[in-house]
Amino acid sequence: MDFLTLLVVYLCSVLAAVALLCACSGRKASFLARSVSGASQVLSFVIPTQLQTATQRVLHRLFHTRSCLFVVLHVALQAAVYGEYTWEVFVYCWELQFHLLLLLLPYLLLAGNMGCFILCSRANPGIITKSNHASLVKIYAYDGVLFQKGIVCPTCNMEKPARSKHCSFCSMCVHRFDHHCVWVNNCIGAFNAKYFFLYLVTLTAMAATVAIVTAALLIQVVLLSNMMRGSYIDDQGQERAVEILFLIQHLFLTFPRIVFMLGFVILLTLVLGAYCCFHLYLALTNQTSNEWYKSRRYGWSHHLTLQPHDRRVYKNTYSKGVWMNLKEIFKPPTVLERKKKT
Repeated sequence: MDFLTLLVVYLCSVLAAVALLCACSGRKASFLARSVSGASQVLSFVIPTQLQTATQRVLHRLFHTRSCLFVVLHVALQAAVYGEYTWEVFVYCWELQFHLLLLLLPYLLLAGNMGCFILCSRANPGIITKSNHASLVKIYAYDGVLFQKGIVCPTCNMEKPARSKHCSFCSMCVHRFDHHCVWVNNCIGAFNAKYFFLYLVTLTAMAATVAIVTAALLIQVVLLSNMMRGSYIDDQGQERAVEILFLIQHLFLTFPRIVFMLGFVILLTLVLGAYCCFHLYLALTNQTSNEWYKSRRYGWSHHLTLQPHDRRVYKNTYSKGVWMNLKEIFKPPTVLERKKKT
C-alpha cells in the first residue's frame, strides 16, 4: 500500500469522525465514535506524525473550541439552496402560474429562521456566575440520581445547580444545559431554548416548503410534457414504456441542479424533522438532551428506588404535565415563581 493510498484512507477516517461528531455534538462518544477513533489509532502507526498533529489541531479547533466555521457553512448552504430556488425554481414556477403566496412562503420562513438564529446565537443561554449562582441554585431541586448536591465544578469553582452542566466549548457552567450547538456557535440553555426550538421548526419548514414547491414544479413539467404516456428505445433497440427510473434520469439530465437540490432538501427535511420531533418530545416531557442521554444509563421507574447492587433507577422528577412543560421552555421559571408554588 503506497503512501497516497494510506493518506486517502486516513483522511477518510478523519472525515468519518468529523461527520460523527457533527451529528452528536455536545454528547459523549458513542460505540461508533470509539470504533472510528480506534481505526484512526491503528492507522496512526503508518501515518506521518506531522499529519497526525495537524489533524488533531484542526479537530480540536473545530470540536473543542468555539468556532464560526459551522456558522459560515450553515449560511453558505442556505445561500446555495435559495440561490438555486430563486434563479430557476421560482422563475419556472412563475411561468407556470403557481400561486404567488406559495412561492414567497420559503422567503418568509427564511426571514423567521434568520431571526431565531440570531436570537439563539446572541442570547445568554443561562451562564452561571458568582452573582447569580445563589438564585439559580434554588430553581430546581436535586433529583439524587442525575444531579446530586455538593458537586463542585473544578473549572468554575462553584457548586453545580441541578440541571446545569459545564460546557467545555465555552468554558462555563450553563443553567438547564441542553447541548452546545456548533451551528449557532452557542450553548443551548434555559434562556435561549425557545429560540433554538423555533429555529429548528422554521428550518425544517423551510426545507419542506422548498422540497414541496420543487417537486410540484417537476411533476407539473412531466404532466405538461405528457411524458408518462411516451416511450423510449433501450440499449437493445427495443421500445419500452417510460418508467419511473427513466423519468428520474431524464429529469436529472434536463434539470440537474434542480433535481440535485430536491434530493438534498428532501434528505434535510427528514433529518431535521426527526431531530425536531426529538426536541418536541424533550420539551413535552421537560427533559434536556443532556438529561436524556445521561438517563439512558439508568432504568425507568415511577419511584426513585435502590435496586440490587445499589443500582439507582431514574424517574424524571421535573415533568409537570405537557402544558406546563411546554410553557417552561418559553418562560423559564424563576426563584420567585418557585416560592409561590411551594
